[in-house]
Amino acid sequence: MSSTVALKGEAREVALAEAQTVLSMAQNDDMRARLAELVSDVDDGEVGEGSTELLESVLELGLQTGRVRAYYGPGGEQAAVSTLRRLPKGRERSESATEVSKALQALNGHPIDAVKIAAVAPGAFTLTIEAGGVEASVRLDTHGARLTSLAT
Repeated sequence: MSSTVALKGEAREVALAEAQTVLSMAQNDDMRARLAELVSDVDDGEVGEGSTELLESVLELGLQTGRVRAYYGPGGEQAAVSTLRRLPKGRERSESATEVSKALQALNGHPIDAVKIAAVAPGAFTLTIEAGGVEASVRLDTHGARLTSLAT
């Protein structure tokens, strides 16, 4: 799998503007240099392996604070989310969601007996579903979705 991510159109515009904004606020020289390199890469339309983690952080910050939606609207927000899904952590999150969905198929066709959600840490939750004598617990946090137990 390629470690370079191509950015075009609205995805490139949003990523570039967000990286420039974060660069304008950075005070640490090392971080300014890294952000300047990211800005250059995004401006060229291709982000290399060395900058993907920083791009993820920049886009996550803009999405979590609501800045991306406020400045670029729903289309810009969708472009940022789509870009995140193509980056390493985003691919991991998508893969974990797919794995959990497959595991939860054990509950298909059974009437739901109980559904509970518990806050386990800031930004982290456990969802428990009981159906047909099967109990599944899923942890949901910034790392994605993970099946923590599946028991009969």
